[in-house]
Amino acid sequence: MLCSRLLLFTSKIIMEGKSVSLTQKYSFRNQKKKLENLTSTSGNSSVTNVDDVDSKIKKENDVSDVKSENTDETIILKNAKKAQSGRKRKSVKVSYSNDQDMIKKDKWEPENWNIVLDNIREMRKDMVAPVDTMGCDVNNDLNLTPEVRRYQVLISLMLSSQTKDEVNFAAMERLRDHGLTVDNILNTDDDTLGKLIYPVGFWKTKVKYIKETTKILKQKYNCDIPKTVEELCSLTGVGPKMAHLAMNCGWGVITGIGVDTHVHRISNRLGWVQKLTKTPEATRIALESWLPKDLWKEVNHLLVGFGQTICKPVKPDCSNCRNKAICPASQVKSTKKK
Repeated sequence: MLCSRLLLFTSKIIMEGKSVSLTQKYSFRNQKKKLENLTSTSGNSSVTNVDDVDSKIKKENDVSDVKSENTDETIILKNAKKAQSGRKRKSVKVSYSNDQDMIKKDKWEPENWNIVLDNIREMRKDMVAPVDTMGCDVNNDLNLTPEVRRYQVLISLMLSSQTKDEVNFAAMERLRDHGLTVDNILNTDDDTLGKLIYPVGFWKTKVKYIKETTKILKQKYNCDIPKTVEELCSLTGVGPKMAHLAMNCGWGVITGIGVDTHVHRISNRLGWVQKLTKTPEATRIALESWLPKDLWKEVNHLLVGFGQTICKPVKPDCSNCRNKAICPASQVKSTKKK
């Protein structure tokens, strides 16, 4: 009897034209099941008559309506947030050219660097430095096959570390007379190779480096040298300075500034680095951050010769330097009156 009354009551609600949501329909079904369980359970005193049941259903319907409204509001809010997030302006990424000449307008650059560079050019015109006639970039035979010539450029660069150009040039002459090719060096014993390159700096270590690198060139590069800085630096005894110079002198590609002890020292003296650098590699990175790329090739040869003749490591000839009045490290006292 109770179940019949319940069904009639539910039908009456629907017939009266009330809008019933899916959530409410499921609620009615659940309520029906609960009441059927209650009526079938003996001794349950919580349900005494149909009016109590009707009252209970009405209360639960009100709660269901509130929940349904909250659910609908939640869905609307979520959709609104999605729409709003879709309308947000996407973050704009500013891309710059790989050419480091195109740098931000507010980039740092040393004061009067153009004047300083022009003065160095003028001073270098009137003098011949060892690097001009015996440097790695000029000390090669253009009559050789490209592979052999590139190999000799690399060997010259490996010998040049901690070695004066004059000593390096003499060692290269002895190696060429001996036969400076990949196959011939691999067939040369260590003692003979050591005598040929002595007295370059760290000659014993360089014998091992030359043998190991030459073996790799034979096995992996068909007796030629690698075509990238990364591959060159992976060779035994080859650092960033040698790699960039090898790319320039061997392949004719400018990949970076070759920074040796002269370029490193002079760049710090001239204030061409924003902060003092402790290593040539740090100096290279600092220079490339502001120096136009079309000057990268020139600046190595220019500063090396300048360091060999005027801006020497010990007792630089500041009195004969055209930059003595503007160089931060100048040892010439100013003659201006206070």
